[in-house]
This record gives sequence, structure tokens and C-alpha cells, in this order.
Amino acid sequence: MKVLSVASEIAPLIKTGGLADVAGALPAALKAQGVEMRTLVPGYPAVLDALGEGRQVITDGDLYGGPAQVVFGKAAGLELYVLDAAHLFYREGGPYAAPDGYDWWDNAERFAALCWMGARLCAEGHLHGWKPDVLQAHDWQGGLAPVYLQRMGASHTTGSVMTIHNIAFTGSAGADMIHRLRLPMQGYNAGGYEFYGRISALKAGISYADKVNTVSPTYAKELTTEAFGMGFDGTLKYKGKDFTGILNGIDTDAWNPETDPNIATYKAPRAKTRAREALIAEMGLDPDGGPLCVVVSRLTEQKGLDLLLAALPRLIERGGQLALLGSGNPWLESQFFAAAGSHPGRVAVRIGYDEPLSHRIIAGGDAILVPSRFEPCGLTQLYGLRYGTVPVVAKTGGLADTVIPATVATLTAKVATGIQHAPDSVEALEDAIDTLCDLWADPKAYQQMQRNGMKFPVGWDTSAAAYAALFAEAAKHP
Repeated sequence: MKVLSVASEIAPLIKTGGLADVAGALPAALKAQGVEMRTLVPGYPAVLDALGEGRQVITDGDLYGGPAQVVFGKAAGLELYVLDAAHLFYREGGPYAAPDGYDWWDNAERFAALCWMGARLCAEGHLHGWKPDVLQAHDWQGGLAPVYLQRMGASHTTGSVMTIHNIAFTGSAGADMIHRLRLPMQGYNAGGYEFYGRISALKAGISYADKVNTVSPTYAKELTTEAFGMGFDGTLKYKGKDFTGILNGIDTDAWNPETDPNIATYKAPRAKTRAREALIAEMGLDPDGGPLCVVVSRLTEQKGLDLLLAALPRLIERGGQLALLGSGNPWLESQFFAAAGSHPGRVAVRIGYDEPLSHRIIAGGDAILVPSRFEPCGLTQLYGLRYGTVPVVAKTGGLADTVIPATVATLTAKVATGIQHAPDSVEALEDAIDTLCDLWADPKAYQQMQRNGMKFPVGWDTSAAAYAALFAEAAKHP
């Protein structure tokens, strides 16, 4: 089976979040399942630099305002179709925003172009000898691809799967852009791509795709409720059995405490000492104290980092420490900096994105805090499990699916891997911190949780098989 993945970012070439990790990991994971996956990504400068020479497979003289071509090649072990369109992607800044932090004014057209070329690759695959059986669209940036498949008459031969990584981002555009975005007028309704009087690329993908999935079973259930669905709950309920949740995995080669080149490697919890000491020295923390808690995250309210700020005094009071790496909301950045200033040696903050440092932080921590208000899947808790860094997580989405909470029963049975608390509650987070500190005071029980976590399956084997089955269901068999 051949699958074309349409993604706005892909690790390790370009990454802002979990979407990139999934897009980068799935091709290798699916190969063992007999699925050949190639990925269409925008030609950002970093991607084109990594690609080098490629083979031109499609050209377009006027793709949303300028000439473009799709080039096929390999980079970082990935088979890629790269949309080389200077007027859309040759820019400084991030994939979605200018250096000043504001979204690009033409994001709707930029990613419509990506979707258009994805549909063309499916409709005209015979032009270069590789024709996809299924198109996988990632988040709103890929959401128009199933619509374009139908418009090009390819939806009867190519199946489509819409994968939702985070429903909070809708891909909204004004209704006056219907023709500009090459959308069928008859699709502008509640059963199509209309969403509260505007175009939604995410709604388009949900409505037009043959199958829809998200990145954990619990998040899938949550999205069919008004509390979590953000206006899409009715549409997702309507999909019925065509909407499922498949848990993300992580790259267990890149995240392996025994071989990680970024850390002082170890095989067992007791041997984490060197990594812990190295992190304390690097971050300027006191060598003595309670559990060293770590955070590697976007600094947003979704991630519950404002809750952590409010609960931080409890952690300090209990003798704990905090090492944080992340960026995002300027207010949260300034408040964590202020906390570091108020608690020297107890709180350390690094603002920005630093992949090697993220490995050192997770390896050196005793516990990783993920107090999200909602979390489609989450990856940092999986990294924590892999590295024997006990996850302290909100009971929501994929966090609920991947952490076995410490209770009397699970501790007695020696199966607990972390601590769960109610989301969106400072008091619940404070209680979780108390539980963490109490368990930390019992080294035998704490190391048992660490060992359990390091043995917990966090790779792609099971999830890859589920994706292969989903693609098989979506494929249009003769």
C-alpha cells in the first residue's frame, strides 16, 4: 500500500510540535507493516537545504500567486515531495509566523497550495510512477486536500484520512476566499467546510475525508463532547465509527537513555545520578534538595503552565526544584524568569527551543510535569517514561492513556508509572506535588515507578499496526 502524507512540518527537518514528530516517525514505523509512505512538505529553506538535488515531478505556473514545482528526493532518511514555491515559503521566521511572532497574512493560501499539490500527486501519480492509495492529511494545514481530491475526481480511487493533532487550530479564513482557495461553492454549509460563518480547513478535512483519527483514544472521546470539541463535536459524532483514536509513539532510537549522545547514558534508575548531577550543574541549581522536576513545553495556558506558576510555592516549600525549557506566551516567559530570580538555586529557566538540552533536562530530572488543561496525546510524558523520569500529568487525553497513576492498588501491585491529577486545578496539582514528594521520600517505591516507566512500551509498533489497518479501511479497493 502506498500512502502520501501531507504535512506542514516534519522532524527532524522542521518542527514546532508533536505533528512534526509523528510525520517524521510514521514512514519508518509503517514500513514493517507493508506500507510505503512518502511525505509532501513545504519547501522551507531548511527543508530545501537538507534535500539538495531532487527530481522535478510536477510544475505549476500559477500556484496561488506564483510559479511552483514539486521535487522528489531524500533527506534525513525520509522520502519527500517538497513543494518549492518561493513566493509562499522562502521566508524568515517559523513555518506559520513572521519573526515578529504574527501569523503570515496568507497562511490560508500557503497551505491550500500544499493541499492542492497533494491532491495532484494522487490524481496524477502515474506521471512519475508512484500513485498513492491513500492520502493522509495532518491538521488544518492538510485539511483542504480531501476537498481537492474530490474536485479533481480522484476521491473514488484514492482514500483519505484526516489526522487531528490539536483541534484548537481550525485553519479559519473568510467566506470571501472561497473562490480564491479553489473550493466548491456547494461545500459551504454545515455538512461541508463552513464553520460559524467562515471557512475552516480543519472542518473541511473532517467532513470530506473517508476516515478521521486523532492521536489518543481518550482525546477522541473527549472531542465528541461540547467541553472539548471546540465546536466540532457534532461533526465528529456524525462520523461515527469513521472517527477513531490511535495513540502516538516516540522514536525509541532517538530517545534511548542507553545510547543518547546528548547525555551521560544509563540503563537503570540508580544510574541516572550522573545525568542528574550534570543537569544541576548546567542549570545552576543547588545540589541538595527534593525531587528535581522538569518541564519541556510550549508555554501556553493549554499546557497548564499558569497552574504550575500558582503551584510552584508548594514545590519549593516541599524542597523540590524546577528546571524549565520552553517558549511561548510572553507573560508566562516573564513570570517564570521572575520565579527563577526569586528562587535562585531552586528554579532555573531557559527560553527557546534546544533539542539537545531537552534530552539533558529529561534525562536529569526526577519527575516531568505536564499539567495540561487538554492534551491530544503528549510526547514529553513518553520521553519521561523512557528515561525513568516520573510523569506527573493531568488526567486528560493521551496523558490519561499513557500513565498508570500511583494509587494504593497500583503501588502494591508494583505497576504504577506516574502520578495523575485533575486538569485545570491548582489545588489538584498541589496535591500531586505532595504525592510526588511523599513518594520521593521512599526511594524503594520511587525507583520501582521509574523501572516500570522504563519498561513501558512507548514505541510505534502497536500504533503503526493500527494506522496500517486504518489506511487499509480508507483505501478504495477495486
